[in-house]
Amino acid sequence: MITVTDLAIQFDKKPLFEDVNLKFTPGNCYGVIGANGAGKSTFLRILSGDLDSTRGRVEMAPGERLSVLKQDHFAFEEYTVLDTVLMGHKKLWDNMQKKNELYAKPDFNDADGIELGKLEEEFAEMDGWNAESDAANLLSGLGIKEALHQQLMKNLTGKEKVKVLLAQALFGNPDNLLLDEPTNDLDLDTVLWLENYLANFENTVIVVSHDRHFLDNVCTDIVDIDYNKIRLFSGNYTFWYESSQLALRQQAAQNKKAEEKRKELMEFISRFSANVAKSKQTTSRKKMLEKLNIEEIAPSTRRYPGIIFTPERASGDKILNVKNLSYEIDGEVLFDDVSFNIEKNDKVVLLSHDVRATTALYKMINNELQPRTGTIEWGQTITKAYLPLDNTEFFDKDMTILQWLAQFSSNTEDYFLRTYLGKMLFSGDDIQKSCRVLSGGEKMRCMIAKMMLVNPNCIILDHPTNHLDMESIQAFNNNMKTYPGNIIMTSHDHEFIHTVCNRVIEITPNGTIDKYMDFEEYMEDEKIKELREKRYARQ
Repeated sequence: MITVTDLAIQFDKKPLFEDVNLKFTPGNCYGVIGANGAGKSTFLRILSGDLDSTRGRVEMAPGERLSVLKQDHFAFEEYTVLDTVLMGHKKLWDNMQKKNELYAKPDFNDADGIELGKLEEEFAEMDGWNAESDAANLLSGLGIKEALHQQLMKNLTGKEKVKVLLAQALFGNPDNLLLDEPTNDLDLDTVLWLENYLANFENTVIVVSHDRHFLDNVCTDIVDIDYNKIRLFSGNYTFWYESSQLALRQQAAQNKKAEEKRKELMEFISRFSANVAKSKQTTSRKKMLEKLNIEEIAPSTRRYPGIIFTPERASGDKILNVKNLSYEIDGEVLFDDVSFNIEKNDKVVLLSHDVRATTALYKMINNELQPRTGTIEWGQTITKAYLPLDNTEFFDKDMTILQWLAQFSSNTEDYFLRTYLGKMLFSGDDIQKSCRVLSGGEKMRCMIAKMMLVNPNCIILDHPTNHLDMESIQAFNNNMKTYPGNIIMTSHDHEFIHTVCNRVIEITPNGTIDKYMDFEEYMEDEKIKELREKRYARQ
């Protein structure tokens, strides 16, 4: 349990948040949300003791252990993978080192024997005899094969290190667990594993994440940083988002009576409760249902960009035909014998275990890369808009945002371009910002504005939620759900995929797996799991 009392922090005399009084209790998972710059990571750093607050205090129950997901991927380079995980339980790790030192003493005496006895007793109380097997099980669950467990961390890839550090945070069943963006760089299979793990975790979890599906599946409560305050709401992210939008609409409806508004809110909670009761993670969800309260529902100050794609013309019958594509890098086959035909109304999620494979295919269908073999044919009526994984080259120019967007428009009138930039939340002096100083999120919003200028009937998205804040992701997702054209996309955002796509195409080193089905069904289907393992096992 973590208790926060009268907490406040300010930078340069400007308060980030103040008067924070919260209690985080066992059996609950708290999702921390807020606009960029609101202070989500700062709040976690204060809770972990890594940053001092201006006022107030943070306390844990006596004897409780806190575990934090480390962000430094190079901090353990000279340690083995297994030892890195064991170091997540500092008291246990220190015990093991002291025992090893005593056992190695050439002049071992009676005093050493007494101390060693105490250490062995503490070791057993901390379940030390099962520590290595528990750590190995965590690593295996996160997709780190046993052959890597005795490897040094410096020999692992960046994505493998992310998984090891996550295992380190989870190891030893900590009383309080702080996770800052735990799903970053995780593949979808690993995210699903983590969702199930945390949904059944019985202690206290506090997590910052931009992954809405993840927050929905693990969170019993939402911690919202807004109005320079931090407030606690019962329910998951979707409940918070939909209820805050409802409250905003009610705030605008001046003529609606208070009793009518209350009835509408009650009906909303009832509908939400019915959906939550069907959730797979019913244990933690039931706790959430018991605490839902209409008095908590309030509008948010969040600003959502106006992402609106309107095709200039409908597509014809022929969309895209891909036949016998193959590609390799330095002799490594990324995909082979890839064939598919995109039909009208298809909204496709393109999957692969290797992000290089999907990105290469996107470049091919946009004439930026040649395949080793195969052909690509687009229908004559198709107008494409492409969001690449890496947009760096687009912004390596000495020009303002307004000048930048004008490059891609036949209409270069200021008022016209300002309309598109305004939809992407660039207003006033913002449009005179230099392209070279834009943040990752700002660059993504510029790219989306560029795409909207085309009025496409086919949208190609290579990880569209990268660098975007929660508000932009939600707005993008909402528009793609109703977009009437074709979509071909790859994303780590489970919710985006699940709510948009009606077809799954997975490209492998040995052909494709192509299914018209719900994404969650695809990921959980046992026969498809077996097929996926066989296709990738032939690498």
